Amino acid sequence: MRDQQHPARPEFAGGLSRRQFFAVVGAFWLYVALSNVLYAYSMRMGIGRVTSREVPLFAPWDARLLQHVLLLPFLWTSYWASLRLQWRPLLAAIPLQITLGCAFAAVAYPAMMMAEMIVAGSRSHHEVMTHHLSSPFYLDPMFLSLWVASFVSFIPTYGFGLALVTGLALYTRFRNSELRVAALEREWSAARLAALRMQLSPHTLFNLLHTIRGHIEWDPKAAQSMVVQLADLLRRLLNAGERDFTRLSDELQFVRLYLELQQRRFSDRLTIILPEPHEIYAVWVPSLILQPLVENAVVHGLAGHQGPVEVRVTVHAAREMLTLRVSNTIAENKTIRQEGIGIKNVRERLAVQFEGRAALNTGPHGSLWISEITMPELLDTPERVGARRAATLAEAS
Repeated sequence: MRDQQHPARPEFAGGLSRRQFFAVVGAFWLYVALSNVLYAYSMRMGIGRVTSREVPLFAPWDARLLQHVLLLPFLWTSYWASLRLQWRPLLAAIPLQITLGCAFAAVAYPAMMMAEMIVAGSRSHHEVMTHHLSSPFYLDPMFLSLWVASFVSFIPTYGFGLALVTGLALYTRFRNSELRVAALEREWSAARLAALRMQLSPHTLFNLLHTIRGHIEWDPKAAQSMVVQLADLLRRLLNAGERDFTRLSDELQFVRLYLELQQRRFSDRLTIILPEPHEIYAVWVPSLILQPLVENAVVHGLAGHQGPVEVRVTVHAAREMLTLRVSNTIAENKTIRQEGIGIKNVRERLAVQFEGRAALNTGPHGSLWISEITMPELLDTPERVGARRAATLAEAS
């Protein structure tokens, strides 16, 4: 079972979605507006206590709040353009970014004048604005001094907000890239495991077809029965090849079919011993993980001598670890064989699926060759555990 990937949110600016961009900039500007309003109010009250009269050095709170409301669309536009411009190439980006900041700071005081006109602020401020509108206000020293003061005040504010939005955009892009890398790693692991399983299928099929061919001429009925068993084996092989994990009982049933087919060919030499049904644990194991081991046990157990061969499969669970053991008798003084593709396949699959928590040990022990897998005891598949955890988190949220 694969985790379903949620569709990515459409990018609006610099890796941020439309909702993220407007929410972050809006929250930042709300903080700035409240801070400026509280600062201006406290200064008006402090000066009023000292002079015992109200001095209109600071605009009233409603005009200052309206100023920030009027500036908000300019701020959104400036930050959106800044995120779209990025910072590369640096020599071209820096002048453009400075221009955006200066343009925003330049309209701050005109926005204050418009806000005071809308809310009909203090009489003195209204008179000043009337004077500005009736004469070249850009030549008025009072207007220029107030405009410069406003410009200098809003430049660092703009810079702090730009740093906040840019940092969030960089973090969002970094997080999205990590999610994409994790998704690619999962897909790569799935493709790698599928390729490893496909390595088993032709090898197994050719060996079994060779076994059936040997029965066609001198025992047609046995060959027909073996064809039926082979059909069942191939059906299980295809089903197992589509899953990363399978029940231990199903894995052992596949092993039983394979060994019974081999036993028909070597009935006078091959003896198989498999766990009884009550000895099989209700756990999950990697699909087709035992097949290379039992195939090696048959092929290499029969090689080099004409005596009887016993292939035994046992399972054991203790301390949340599962042990799968495949043993076979070997010829006396048999040289240690090199690991073939089947053993390397099993090692690689265990490394991919359990990340160092599982191991395969092979080697001779007296007259036996033992291949033993030690792996965590899985009461459920990782895919289903992950799906349930995701569903639980979704319900909690």
